[in-house]
Amino acid sequence: MVFLCSLCSLFLYVCTLSAQSSLPIIVDTDAGADDMMALAYLLSSRDARIEAITVVHGVAHVSEGARNIRRLLNLAGRPEIPVFEGQERPLQGLRPFPADWRALADKLPGVDLPEIGDTRSAERAVSYLKRRLKDRTHPVRILALGPLTHLAVVLRDVPEGMKTIDRLVIMGGAVSVPGNLSGGNPEKAANEVAEWNIYADPHAAAAVFRVPVTTLLVPLDATMRVPITRPFVEDFRRRNLTPLGRVVAQLLESSLPLIDTHMYFAWDPLAAAALLDSSIVTAKPAALNVVTAGKDVGRTKLARWNSGSKLRVAVDADPARFQTSFERAFAK
Repeated sequence: MVFLCSLCSLFLYVCTLSAQSSLPIIVDTDAGADDMMALAYLLSSRDARIEAITVVHGVAHVSEGARNIRRLLNLAGRPEIPVFEGQERPLQGLRPFPADWRALADKLPGVDLPEIGDTRSAERAVSYLKRRLKDRTHPVRILALGPLTHLAVVLRDVPEGMKTIDRLVIMGGAVSVPGNLSGGNPEKAANEVAEWNIYADPHAAAAVFRVPVTTLLVPLDATMRVPITRPFVEDFRRRNLTPLGRVVAQLLESSLPLIDTHMYFAWDPLAAAALLDSSIVTAKPAALNVVTAGKDVGRTKLARWNSGSKLRVAVDADPARFQTSFERAFAK
């Protein structure tokens, strides 16, 4: 009898995991090169079903980033996935990414994506998210890869929407490691403790971290465990790749100048991998505060490691498991 009960428990656990992995995904992104890699990874993964993509201010300008994403979807044979253009500015102030980075993200030089017509949606990202999250009968997972402006606005205006979110995975922050504002930045940003996605809209991040949603934060603490090196790039491009894999190889090759400075990590791809398989990172429940003014603006500051919190912070990652999962997704 005990044996049968154990089998029943295992069956229910496996069914729960299967149900969670089959839930649709909304990706909120600022359309940088690593965002495009994360999207290509999800489009190539059997366990991922992207329902929609919303584009927020950040590395790429919103309209150019949305167009590049639609081109990627066209290449993937998934042009039916809607792309909604969103907020151009943070909730308060203005802390844009470096102009050189934005120009590269807009143009994606060296990356072959098909040209497309104007297929923009008339509906804006915030409008779509409000409408979607009101539908509690269809839970959804959200992967946030840029500043958290959209989520802050939507969850402020439609607080009941938090009950539709089965799981939220955020790439952002630096909890116990230095920030990344100055690394490779020709404009030399203000402090050494903030990470770009949080720094670009700290008020939004502070609001989202207070919402009681099951959340996994993938900060620099975890992504720094998964460096992207020249041998990684060379190993990847030697493989027999799918069309999406070849685009990823081109994105990596275009990033080699930064990769060669040893300051390039699997930022957004690691968050995408953790959305599908949370065991790829090691995470601890925590309470965080976000500094919204002063010299440390954008800092994600640990309040306490809190076993009762719905926010879990990834403090480590398994680079070998990530590389295996990433490369397998693009293998023919």
